[in-house]
Amino acid sequence: MFETIPKISAPTQYSSKCMRFKNIHKTYMYIQNKVYICAMYSSELIKGTLKTIILKLLSENDKMYGYEITQKVKELTNGKIQLTEGALYPTLHALEADGILTTKTVNVGNRIRKYYTITKTGKKMAKEKVSEFREFMNTMVFLLDLKLNIG
Repeated sequence: MFETIPKISAPTQYSSKCMRFKNIHKTYMYIQNKVYICAMYSSELIKGTLKTIILKLLSENDKMYGYEITQKVKELTNGKIQLTEGALYPTLHALEADGILTTKTVNVGNRIRKYYTITKTGKKMAKEKVSEFREFMNTMVFLLDLKLNIG
C-alpha cells in the first residue's frame, strides 16, 4: 500500500498532508524521517460513488454531521478516501431536497451543527444503491479480469 520515496525534510517527525495532482490525491506521510506515499482514488471514482457512501453510512448510524461523515470515511478506508467539503455538502443538500435525508440543527458551543438523518425512502434507496454497486463491481471484475485482494 505504501511506497517509500527518497528522504526529504519534514516539518515534524509524524505529520501528513494531502496534495492534488491531475485528479489523483496522494497522501505524504512522514514517519521517522522517511516519506511514504499512499495513492488514493481519482475524484471521478469518488464522485460516482458518493451518494452510495453517504446513504450507507447514514443507514448504519442514527444521525451524522458533515465533518463526522468525512472522518468516518477516512477512518474506514485508512485514508484512501478523503471526502472534500466541496463534494460532500452539495450531495447532502441534494439528498435533503429530494426527501432522502432530513436535517436537524443543534447548537454546540457557539456554533450550529447540522445533523443528517436518513428517511425510510432513503434507507430503501441505500439498499438499492449498494446492490447496484455490488453488481457493477462484479461486472467490472469479470470485464477487466481482475484478481481481488481482499483483506
